[in-house]
Amino acid sequence: MKAILMLEDGKSFTAEALGPCPERAGEVIFNTAVVGYQEMITDPANAGKILVLTYPLIGNYGCAPKFNESGRAWVSAVVIKESSRIYSNWQAKYGFEEFVKKQNVVMLSGVDTRSLTLHLRQKGWMQGIISTTNFDKNRLLAGIKNYKKEKLLPEISVKTIIETGRKKAKHRIAVLDLGITKSLIRQLQALGLSVMLCPYDTPAEEVLRLKPQALIISGGPEAAPEIKNIEENVKQLIGKLPILGISTGCLLLAASLGAKIIRMKLGHHGVNYPICSPTSYKGEITVQNHAYAVDSASVSRIKNVKITAINLNDRTVESIESKKLRLTGIQYYPVSPGFDEVNPILMRFIKMIKK
Repeated sequence: MKAILMLEDGKSFTAEALGPCPERAGEVIFNTAVVGYQEMITDPANAGKILVLTYPLIGNYGCAPKFNESGRAWVSAVVIKESSRIYSNWQAKYGFEEFVKKQNVVMLSGVDTRSLTLHLRQKGWMQGIISTTNFDKNRLLAGIKNYKKEKLLPEISVKTIIETGRKKAKHRIAVLDLGITKSLIRQLQALGLSVMLCPYDTPAEEVLRLKPQALIISGGPEAAPEIKNIEENVKQLIGKLPILGISTGCLLLAASLGAKIIRMKLGHHGVNYPICSPTSYKGEITVQNHAYAVDSASVSRIKNVKITAINLNDRTVESIESKKLRLTGIQYYPVSPGFDEVNPILMRFIKMIKK
């Protein structure tokens, strides 16, 4: 079925939609990863976004429920160049097109994703809208202008406190769930932790009443309307227990400390972002999915907090730390380095808890 993707600057791209769909608007982002399409679509951090996959052929290794990062897809739509008609992977249960149908995801194919990506690189991030029924430019642009972000955190986060992992573990931690991924939960379980998943709006006093030995603030949608209220809760927890902020959690942690949060031109969305410590030549390749960053100048003015990692491409802040306040914030995803292995940052966090 014929479809259109219209950007807020008037640039449009024709496409084929997998079945009819209502108009859907959202921020248009592109991800440069060669693999991981299923994980991206089910990552809560991508909620409400129109996700463009830059790799030209999508679906050649199929899909399986075990690779979902959450209980459902969250993207507003996914835009690709071509969908593979066959797939080959011993773990696959069904093809990509069947996956997007199961997840009720609008998929546009046949798009010149190279031109679209280059356009976004030059112009910067922007809103967009897709449609299979309306092709009038003025009406589509009006739809983008009138688009309002939904409050997604109440739907993404757990509704009540949920305990997972070992029941009688040596270490018991709380997680402020802004959109935690299943892969992170598996790593915490592999560490033998008792994990309490808390709703995003859990008051600071309620978190402390649970008597956790530490707190993790998970990743999730960065520009959610509810973020400001969460920031006030985090302020009351700083210094009272060890805290690890991941991606959006890092931004919340930094803002709670008084740092300035800035909107990037494009953001980092991919699996090959190099970072390193400002005081060493040791680098690391990371997985990232964020459109905002911590302003480095504002961090330098905060007492007892230092920048511990920067991005080698654009020098943006990738990690902050305070030994005195017992907190760490990372902009990248702490992905597992291998089967049943745990990311080193999580191991360091456990050491912080022990100390």
